Amino acid sequence: MLHRTPTLIALLLAIAMPAFAADDAKPTDLPNDPAAPADVEQAIRAAPPAPTPEALKAKIDALAKPLIDGDIVVGMVVGVYLDGKTHVYSYGETKRGSGNAPDENTVYEIGSCTKVFTAVLLADLAEREMIGLRDRVQNYLPDEVKLPSYQGKEILVEHLSTHSSGLPRIPDNFKPADPHNPYADYTVEQMYAYLNGATLNTVPGIDYAYSNLGVGLLGHVLSRVADKPYEQLLVERVCDPIGMPDTRVTLGDTMKQRLAPPYDAELEPEHTWDFDALVGCGGVRSTAKDLLAFLRANVDKNDTPIGKAIIKTHEIRLGTRLGISAALGWVVARDGITRLHSGQTGGYHSFMAVVPLRDLGVVVLANTATDKVSSFGEQVVRAAFGIDEQPITVRKPVDVKPDVLKRYPGTYLLVPGFAITVTLEDGKLMAQATGQDKFRLFAESDTSFFYKVVDASITFSLDKDGTADKLTLHQAGRDIPAHRVNE
Repeated sequence: MLHRTPTLIALLLAIAMPAFAADDAKPTDLPNDPAAPADVEQAIRAAPPAPTPEALKAKIDALAKPLIDGDIVVGMVVGVYLDGKTHVYSYGETKRGSGNAPDENTVYEIGSCTKVFTAVLLADLAEREMIGLRDRVQNYLPDEVKLPSYQGKEILVEHLSTHSSGLPRIPDNFKPADPHNPYADYTVEQMYAYLNGATLNTVPGIDYAYSNLGVGLLGHVLSRVADKPYEQLLVERVCDPIGMPDTRVTLGDTMKQRLAPPYDAELEPEHTWDFDALVGCGGVRSTAKDLLAFLRANVDKNDTPIGKAIIKTHEIRLGTRLGISAALGWVVARDGITRLHSGQTGGYHSFMAVVPLRDLGVVVLANTATDKVSSFGEQVVRAAFGIDEQPITVRKPVDVKPDVLKRYPGTYLLVPGFAITVTLEDGKLMAQATGQDKFRLFAESDTSFFYKVVDASITFSLDKDGTADKLTLHQAGRDIPAHRVNE
């Protein structure tokens, strides 16, 4: 997830889970939780057989139905590569009310799934011995730019791809002129200025802390090494060898015509995003057809330069306290065999997963900014494994009297330095976590509320006077209490 949207930021994960406290990665049980690495082959043999194409379609249709019928997404395309064959399923509309269904050639922003492509570029340049994964990043920056270090430990190139550099999610001089297109005006000069004054609070290479800045910096470094713009490098080293003509940063006329318009989590029209210095963290657009070709290249190993680079991205580089791991660009699920990533911009959400040992790849693209697309994508992966999955239950908001909503505004402290501030604005209850953006809460009852943009909910507790003195955040299977603080 990128700046304005909390895709899997995990309000909870950000405070309670030091590893993968991030917008595009969360703990996941794909396809089962877990098989130890030594037991992976045994787990594969014991897994249910893959469904027939007809059965797979029926499963995915049933899983997709509540997202469309419940107005969770405007439209989405699902691509599955399984046992050497590709399957594409389309749901909903490209433009709300148009009646036009998306297809494999519909263009979407893929947000932070761009990071996987940046990782492939890194692996490609490493295979060509143009850069080393264990090289100092400082080696590839101008002399006037001084990268921060911690107790003499410097940031290495691979740290930028595994989110272990210690750099923040977003630099503190990131102040977009247009919050609906936040990355468009963040320049290389601004990035250099930030880095020159930055400090680290941890040793690089130890802890996972999701960083759009870090991967954006990596994309910039790779461009400097190759002496080519990021997009040109992407096209030459990845898109052309695989055959991905519709995977680009800059949209040509035909791609513009096929671009699905963006919508936020409330299905209101949003703005497309543009990128400058940090393009490597989220600036790519693509189609289901192209991404299926990419996922196939991840499954069908070969000895070509792009094949070798892709294989290198699958190697686990960083373990975590959650039983999941980080490879180059990819998150490795607790099963040890599934690589996945998701992405979100202001009006789009994307999900990719690949399981080479099962000849499986899954992509989901939607023109609605909600992390329920990733939850659905995980269900599709499990369904392709032959695991029975039940469709999600769609929450329906109810009306709550204004006097009831007035009980809740205030600041609620989850842990020192991390709070949720609740406000009432134009009759809408809003919640803003420390360092994150403000999002609307929708009522399920007088005391229970949920987010549409992220899979989380909040329950308020009242004191004897009927005023809220505590809230409980429910997310990722955990319940975290937060007491109201006096301001």
